[in-house]
Amino acid sequence: MAGGWSRFALRFSEYYASLGTTTLWTPPRLRSREWMFVPWGGGPPDRHRAFQGKTELLSYLQNRTPHSCFHSTAYYQRPSNRKMSEKGWLGADLIFDLDGDHLPGVSDTDFPTMIDTIQHQAWRLWSEFLKPELGFRDEYVQTTFSGHRGFHIHVRDPNLLHLDSNARREIVNYIRGEGIDVQSALAGPDISWGNRARSGMDSVLEQLRVISDKGADRKATLERLHGILKSRAKSPRTRVRSTSKARILELAELAESTKRIDRLRGDRALSVFGEYCTPIFWELVKGDASVVMGSAGETDEAVTVDTKRVIRWVGSLHGKSGLRVTEFPLHRLDPSTSDRFEPTREAVVFSLQNSMAVTLLIDDVTAELAEERIEGNEGEIFEVSEAMATFLTLKGWAEVVQQ
Repeated sequence: MAGGWSRFALRFSEYYASLGTTTLWTPPRLRSREWMFVPWGGGPPDRHRAFQGKTELLSYLQNRTPHSCFHSTAYYQRPSNRKMSEKGWLGADLIFDLDGDHLPGVSDTDFPTMIDTIQHQAWRLWSEFLKPELGFRDEYVQTTFSGHRGFHIHVRDPNLLHLDSNARREIVNYIRGEGIDVQSALAGPDISWGNRARSGMDSVLEQLRVISDKGADRKATLERLHGILKSRAKSPRTRVRSTSKARILELAELAESTKRIDRLRGDRALSVFGEYCTPIFWELVKGDASVVMGSAGETDEAVTVDTKRVIRWVGSLHGKSGLRVTEFPLHRLDPSTSDRFEPTREAVVFSLQNSMAVTLLIDDVTAELAEERIEGNEGEIFEVSEAMATFLTLKGWAEVVQQ
């Protein structure tokens, strides 16, 4: 919990006091949902809550003013029962939670770059996997900004509500390329993972060339591939024996040989990069071609697989940023459109006019809200808007200068 949170808890209280039942969004089948609330000050979560309607929910919010608000992705017969085994599970939404924490090649303290990168990943997930290959339909989808580091894609197709954890994991595994034989896919038709593997192979070879050329982008490219490799190595099916940067550098050196690459394109079964580096190359191809789905900092696959998970409630404020969990039309997830969703503008709730001074507590901070942008290091003092001060303080990146 960020220090100096009490002033922001008051502003959260004022936000919830401003809401009314006519504008309050609630998830479908409200009475069947379990709710969980995180209080200010580091106390234990208040969970196993159930509400009969919007009036009861709003009363709770205005009396308790929580730090963060969640509801279950599942539907229950008895959502307020404290034992999960006795709640009476009825089904669950299928949720894809894309979180930008620890993205390969992206600094966690560069918020605008991180959120832009994860938005591209979220759109790829929908436009390259969920809709064309898995057949998910637009009318069953709700897209939201999480209020902090990512996006949620909620799928409420009645035909999918009763999928168990194993079935949901198979979806995740397909998107990650788990069990996909990339070499075989490359020999197959120009669709699905075949096409994806081709573009991934070309992309990885180009990135290896950037590393071997030792240009300005060498370090960032190496960091990106290293991040992908570490993520892929967590899979129980991987054949990778080393995730060191030294192995990637070795691979880049081997990939300088045009004869070796020609042999690889002629026969993908050949271990042209040797015993250790060949498996690394193919894992990088799969990692580059897939949407980043893994554990911490990528797509949180546990949210997709777990049929009894909770998810942030749309319309609530995120206690680690002060930004609003915001719903928007699916087509605006596409970063290439002129009306793309802009979380650093559209999720801002607090004042952009009122100002206060803050001192940065960490190095290499880059933050942007609306027209306001700061870049700085530990110890630097900035005069910023209330919205920016809230964001920086709740993230633990700054503290308010006491007047």
